[in-house]
Amino acid sequence: MKKFLKLCNHSKVKMVIILTFLFFTYTTICAISYANYVSTDIANSVFRLHVIANSDSDIDQNLKYIVRDNLLKYMNTLCVDCSSKEEAIEIANNNIQNFKEIALNTIKKEGFNYSVNVSIGNFEFPTKHYGDISLPAGFYDALKVEIGEAKGQNWWCVMFPPLCFVDASSGIVPEESKKDLENSLTNEEFSIVSDNEENVTFKLKFKILEILNDTGLITAKK
Repeated sequence: MKKFLKLCNHSKVKMVIILTFLFFTYTTICAISYANYVSTDIANSVFRLHVIANSDSDIDQNLKYIVRDNLLKYMNTLCVDCSSKEEAIEIANNNIQNFKEIALNTIKKEGFNYSVNVSIGNFEFPTKHYGDISLPAGFYDALKVEIGEAKGQNWWCVMFPPLCFVDASSGIVPEESKKDLENSLTNEEFSIVSDNEENVTFKLKFKILEILNDTGLITAKK
């Protein structure tokens, strides 16, 4: 320890330590600033759907998917031709009561009497994968549907661009949907969210977004 302290007192060693610390600090600040910018810009380009089941029981989880399917059918008629996130949000706001009625009618038809709460706001989402598209964790504008006590597992998707309409069994996002998403993002941002095993640089940047979100260093909440 004494030898180490003595070595640290050497002027050249001191300079190396200081420069190393400054470089690390600068790199960290740049990484956080970059991640904040990209995470916020991606969040500002999509409108998402969030459905929460009454509980984690098999019956309630199955009901959640039936409600989801009926909501998606209705959404498909409303938002399939949306050209912007703002338009999708406006349409959702104008039809929020219809979403609630569809959910309530579905629940009643299935033999349950759960209440439903439907709201539009800015909510926290984990990292999610939609076929070959991945969105980093963060805060996103979304239509949230809470069934009953809303203590069950979540179901997430993207209302605009319409990634909700991906065939879950195939795990493939239609090229048209990917094109809509690409048009909403910068080239770099789209490269980050597009799964590409050969793109090591962009996958590393996506990992940075995940880590900084997990540590709470990104605060994109509105």
